Amino acid sequence: MRKLLALLMLLSSVAYAQEFPSRPLRFIVPAPPGGAPDAIARIVGQKMAAQMGQGVVVDNRGGGNGVIGAEAARQSPADGYTMVLGYQGPFAINPGLRPDLPYDPVKDFIPLTLLAVSQNVLVVHPSLPVRSVKELVAAAKAKPGEINYASGGTGQSSHLSMELLTHMTGIRMMHVPYKGAGPALADTIAGHVKLHFLALSPAIPLIQSGKLVPLGVTGSTRAPSLPDVPTLAEAGVPGYEVLTWYGALVPAGTPKQVVARLHSEMVTALKSPEVREQYKHHGFDTGGNSSEAFGKFLAADIEKWKKLIKESGIKVE
Repeated sequence: MRKLLALLMLLSSVAYAQEFPSRPLRFIVPAPPGGAPDAIARIVGQKMAAQMGQGVVVDNRGGGNGVIGAEAARQSPADGYTMVLGYQGPFAINPGLRPDLPYDPVKDFIPLTLLAVSQNVLVVHPSLPVRSVKELVAAAKAKPGEINYASGGTGQSSHLSMELLTHMTGIRMMHVPYKGAGPALADTIAGHVKLHFLALSPAIPLIQSGKLVPLGVTGSTRAPSLPDVPTLAEAGVPGYEVLTWYGALVPAGTPKQVVARLHSEMVTALKSPEVREQYKHHGFDTGGNSSEAFGKFLAADIEKWKKLIKESGIKVE
């Protein structure tokens, strides 16, 4: 009897996967419309919709550094009709920053694939007389806590990227948190704050115009768009690497056959020239790895930020 029930369940699951999808899918983005997370989801979602013959509706759920959107995804039925856009803040940083987090990025979700990856660049206002990371470290050690830097808010990626730098170099600087990346960038351009970790796409025109000066990029290799700018590891901070990433996940319990179908459709979409070109336009390299590889990547990023947050004593009110 047990074998018969197991067979019936397997056949039912296979049949469901063959019918899937029979209605539009929802892609939850734990961020407001208009930013990079929104663009990343819409680009791949549109291509998947064309492939599957069913719409992919982007559902923006901003707030709480991504907590609201991630929790909405966790509570959704595990039937394959709800995907969520995972990225650093809600899925890698929050676990170490918020002990009361209502979801577990590893236990409550199944990773599909990395969608897009980029690196950032450390920029300084021209009024700060440093033109290399070594000069910055020397200046900060000469005047501990006097050089200030901007971030989009306490616990945001731009904040923790700088915390990692100060942690690895033994320097101390003044953190000036803003309510969002826009105000932080505006005050950096104006010279009210001297340092900022900035995404490549908005940074390049500001660097080319001389409004900001690049010191180093955060990846393990130089950025093709800034070939003369060294990596931070090259510039004197061995082992430094911070990536901006976006990936897709589904609620835990989603049938394996459906997970496999979604992964296949997503990777096919990511391989298309139009998706790759649009991601490149936004300053991102296209992903498309396996579910297992993305899972390992996510787990490693969570542990990296947990360790830094604990050692630095960072807390959010």
